[in-house]
Amino acid sequence: MRNTWIVCSKELRSYFVSPIAYLLLAMFAIVFGFFFWNAVGYFANAGIEAMRRGAMFPLNVNEQVVRPLVLNVGVIGLFLIPLITMRLFAEEKKLGTMELMWTYPVRDGEIVAGKFLAAWVCFMVMLLPTVINPVLFYYFHPFDIGPLVAAYLGLILLATAFIACGMFVSSLTENQVVSAMVTYGILVFFWFLTWNEEATNEYLLQVLLGLSLFDHFYNFTRGVIDTRDIVFFAMFISLFLFFTLRSLSARQWRGVR
Repeated sequence: MRNTWIVCSKELRSYFVSPIAYLLLAMFAIVFGFFFWNAVGYFANAGIEAMRRGAMFPLNVNEQVVRPLVLNVGVIGLFLIPLITMRLFAEEKKLGTMELMWTYPVRDGEIVAGKFLAAWVCFMVMLLPTVINPVLFYYFHPFDIGPLVAAYLGLILLATAFIACGMFVSSLTENQVVSAMVTYGILVFFWFLTWNEEATNEYLLQVLLGLSLFDHFYNFTRGVIDTRDIVFFAMFISLFLFFTLRSLSARQWRGVR
């Protein structure tokens, strides 16, 4: 546990001593703020227009604000998280510091856990300020926060899955750009797996639905916490962490100690 925290602290320092982390934080905050402003603006304008017509307007904040907002944030994470994970192992390999790390009394599992935790904390630092917007909106227009909590849980699970995938890809190469691009490719594949439903039969569609990140994430945006979705994300994360461990242990086959 101590070694895991040492690795995590080292990674966090490397994140926040460079301007890249702050640039990503600023980009995430600005884009999130824009989507939130846009969703609330649509909600308010639709309500005003309905009142002018004398019609009943279903003021459902979770359907008209929270769900589209969280879906957009999921897409933002799809593009930003590979930029967080691309350097985890690729930079160490390029600089030759991985070999130095292996000379220390630290196990592969502790290295993986420390780097994974650092990337996860970095994303949580990005996500935490976004809670301010719905809290302020709740102050002026109270709404059921249950679906909002479910949506944020889905976001955290989705981002954790992205991080696990990106870390595995980073362990395979010493080129950060290659790491980011391959991670994009894998995540886009799992995200849009079922978007062309007409091209598949019913049986294959059910199989693809079970593998699609989007479909498992979508339930959370509807305010539904399904244990099957949680199990899927847990298995996805565990699988890519296992792949990362196997990638590191493969150095023994190449005679690297």
